[in-house]
Amino acid sequence: MTEAIATGNDMTTRRKSIAELLEKSEHPMTAQDICSILDIESRSIVYEDIGHIAKSIKNSGKQLLIRPANCGKCGYVFSSRKVASRPSKCPKCRSQWILLPGYIIRSKR
Repeated sequence: MTEAIATGNDMTTRRKSIAELLEKSEHPMTAQDICSILDIESRSIVYEDIGHIAKSIKNSGKQLLIRPANCGKCGYVFSSRKVASRPSKCPKCRSQWILLPGYIIRSKR
């Protein structure tokens, strides 16, 4: 269940607030960025919401673009991940220094 977040004069659902934030952003945002801006306590909630947002915006002529997570040690890119979450460790070098994936919403072209 999504919770309502007060934004200005109206009450907006958390997912709608995240979607609006990602549409207005000039650069991809990480789940941590979204948590900080919208005062959400858990990144796992944001990752779950991003999965739902990706499905719901398909019919509105928009798409969720993802900058994949990558390893901070060897540079491995997690490009084949289908889940909107942070990987725990690099399959190549086993490092846990993982740079978070970034998300942004743009119009389909």
